[in-house]
Amino acid sequence: MNFSDFLDAHKSEFTWLLEAPLTIDNGYKIFFKPGISDINDLSDNIRKEISEAGKKFAYGGYLEDREVYRNASLFGSEEPRTIHVGLDIWCKARTPIYLPFDGHIHSFQDNHTAGDYGPTIITEHSLEKHSFYLLFGHLDHESLHNMKKGKIIKKGEKLGNLGIFEENGGWPPHLHFQIMRDMEGFLGDYPGVAKKSELGHYQNNCPDPMIIF
Repeated sequence: MNFSDFLDAHKSEFTWLLEAPLTIDNGYKIFFKPGISDINDLSDNIRKEISEAGKKFAYGGYLEDREVYRNASLFGSEEPRTIHVGLDIWCKARTPIYLPFDGHIHSFQDNHTAGDYGPTIITEHSLEKHSFYLLFGHLDHESLHNMKKGKIIKKGEKLGNLGIFEENGGWPPHLHFQIMRDMEGFLGDYPGVAKKSELGHYQNNCPDPMIIF
């Protein structure tokens, strides 16, 4: 059984990340429109789509090839990283985020470079002796207060809040949520965008987060 199938077999043991569960009534799957390379245009487009759909939040983005990353030096230039390997959940700043499975704090830091995650928390989990990790990016600064490596957090317990544009790396408010089998030595950070030439590796190490929901 591969890692994705393993998680799928246990998805009933996970809870949703927000107060409101993901349903057809309140969630809207969003896709980045081709040609959007400006953050302001992106923000306007997302707000408009959520409003027109009449939903509380939008979600999506796994393995999406996004033009917006081509304009940020953080993602490289010769072969830019443009493939998004996590799940984005777009909703209002300060929205509370909850842990979907029992675990503890692996690492955390403020990745404050423009275009990065901003305040980030990574949790570590064990299921049938298999370890895996969850990354929560674009949080607010307060989410890192009183955080401590090894701190135990239970399923359904509040982990933090979404940050505003000025503190979350310069993005419209949203959660970047990602699953990793192996942290590969990273602490407080892990690539959420991959080069096309490296996609096989990241797809294997970072399965579609929607599989647990």
